[in-house]
Amino acid sequence: MDEGPFFHGTKADLRVGDLLTPGFRSNYRPEIVMNHIYFTALPDGAGLAAELAAGDGEPRVYAVEPTGEFEDDPNVTDKKFPGNPTRSYRSSAPIRVIGEVADWTRLTPEALQAWRRRLAAIRSDERGEIIN
Repeated sequence: MDEGPFFHGTKADLRVGDLLTPGFRSNYRPEIVMNHIYFTALPDGAGLAAELAAGDGEPRVYAVEPTGEFEDDPNVTDKKFPGNPTRSYRSSAPIRVIGEVADWTRLTPEALQAWRRRLAAIRSDERGEIIN
């Protein structure tokens, strides 16, 4: 299993020591309450999640550490794509914020709009199902 470091992208303003837990609505399918908290070993992957996150806050990337067991995120790994090229994971246990990361690549407005269009198209397609 990947040893990290790990990152989580969000628009929430968090502090070192805060715990992120499952039980919140999906950023990609707001009608679904998530059973896991998601994170990645790629800062720019977390940055993409932060840019696409629900809410009005500023996109932020945090260094995090899992507090329990975690698994490959089946939404972007073997269940839908081969391997785990995005180094994406999920846990039903909380993850702890250990710091904020400033060095991640922001999307251009055009790239962000393209991602939003892609996500909107996926929502209307059965392949857009979230494995919760």
